[in-house]
Amino acid sequence: MPLLEQVLERNPTDVKLVFKNFPLSSHKFAQSAAQAALAAHAQNKFWPFHDKLFENYSALNDEKIEAIAKELSLDLERFKQDWRARSVNQAVLEDLREGVKWNVRGTPTIFVNGRLLQNRSPEGFQAVIDGEVAKAKAGGAAGQ
Repeated sequence: MPLLEQVLERNPTDVKLVFKNFPLSSHKFAQSAAQAALAAHAQNKFWPFHDKLFENYSALNDEKIEAIAKELSLDLERFKQDWRARSVNQAVLEDLREGVKWNVRGTPTIFVNGRLLQNRSPEGFQAVIDGEVAKAKAGGAAGQ
C-alpha cells in the first residue's frame, strides 16, 4: 500500500486505483475477509478495514473480523447482514473469476490498463504509467 499511495500522490489526475478481491484458497478466512471488506465498504470504511485485515492476516477468523468491525465503529447489525449477503458473496466470486481469467496467481497482482506490472519499483510503475499516458494523449491527438 505505501508504494501504491506514492504512485497515486505522484499521478493524481492520471491514475485511479481499482481493487479486486482474489481470496486465496490456501487461506481459510480469505473469502470471509473479502466479504467483510465489502460489507465495510457499504459503510464507507473499505480502506481502514482492508488495512486492519492485512495487519492481522495471520490471526484472521470470524471473531477477529467482527472485532475489526467494532474497532472501526461500524453499525454491527448492518455489517453482519451485509457480510453474509448473497450479493456480497457473488461480488467476491465475480472478482475471483475475473482474476482467474487474467491469470492472476497470487496477491497482490497489479495491472496498469490491463498490462501486468512486472517491475513493482517506483520507477517501474512510473515508466508504465508514463507510457500509458503518452499513448492516451497520442490517441486523443490523432482523433482531433
